[in-house]
Amino acid sequence: MVQPLLFSTLTFDPAADLAPVSLVGTYPNIIVVPNASPFQKLEDLIAHAKANPGKMSWGSPGIGTVPHLAGELFKHRTGIEITHVPYRGANQGLMSDFLAGRLDLMLNTTGSLLESVRSKQVRGLAVTSAQRFPDEPELPTAAESGVPGYDLSSWYAIYVPAKTPSDTVAKINADMAATLNEPAIKDKFKLLGVLPRGSTPAELTAMNVADAALWAPIIKVANIKVE
Repeated sequence: MVQPLLFSTLTFDPAADLAPVSLVGTYPNIIVVPNASPFQKLEDLIAHAKANPGKMSWGSPGIGTVPHLAGELFKHRTGIEITHVPYRGANQGLMSDFLAGRLDLMLNTTGSLLESVRSKQVRGLAVTSAQRFPDEPELPTAAESGVPGYDLSSWYAIYVPAKTPSDTVAKINADMAATLNEPAIKDKFKLLGVLPRGSTPAELTAMNVADAALWAPIIKVANIKVE
């Protein structure tokens, strides 16, 4: 339901054309700085950014991506002004520029940054979720680090065409719930930086509505458009 807020030329209505089936997994974004950065804590970075508005830069894997939206929400909640530098995905110069010190901070997914944090290639300051990420519990949350109420988890989910029979939706939902309990699936998700998590179709619908309500004002204020 966030897509119509970003794309002016969308050729379908996600809310009307797709039926939610089940959540599959959730994952936070990570806020990182280069190892050469003077900032050891997110609070210190925020204080510096407030004292030097517009002088810091941050990178994301692209305009309208969840890390981009997460960064705009971070700016909104902290009242800081930092310059966004969008890339075309994590592999199109973002990491090389970041490691070279051309960016002051980066927001990206656990799948993109978790191993870099673990190997000390970059310095992790915080995760964006309300709770610490179980697979990297020493990373504090942004809410613990000077951004009260900041809570953002990304997610994967399954949808089907809106006219799919309800018994088929129920069968896929039940099968997904069973699959997510398989040890092999849990191990695979762990490598991807994703926490397995199922849901009912109604719970997934509620998440869609909440996401749209969260992002609509942020997208409007930041004038984010994906063409």
